Amino acid sequence: MQTIGPGLRYLAVSKYFEYIGNMEEKDIVRALAALAHDLRLRVFRMLVVAGPEGLTPGTVAAQLDVPNATLSFHLKELMNAGLVTQERDGRTLIYRAAYDQMNAVLGFLTENCCQGQSCLSPSAGSCQC
Repeated sequence: MQTIGPGLRYLAVSKYFEYIGNMEEKDIVRALAALAHDLRLRVFRMLVVAGPEGLTPGTVAAQLDVPNATLSFHLKELMNAGLVTQERDGRTLIYRAAYDQMNAVLGFLTENCCQGQSCLSPSAGSCQC
């Protein structure tokens, strides 16, 4: 901890914020910005729940009652943020949550929680997917 004024202290973690695992701070910002849209957040959460099998765009569009073109735009944004992967299986596209990227973002957000003391519940840890 360093003191920056009367009664104000901060944890010196500047190096951490520059590079987190294989993600840089700009990657974290891009991921959080992508999730800041309500539809993209719902799509991402659906893909997380679906697990490694993933979902087709048609399934997602039907469950969320959104036009295919709208969904396509938002899936592209999630892919550009590194939070979603796409795989072609014949003529079918399968979208999956990128759990490694998700865990990197969660790790970034919680790394210095409670000044390094264990304050999170076990359920708040990394996803084991």
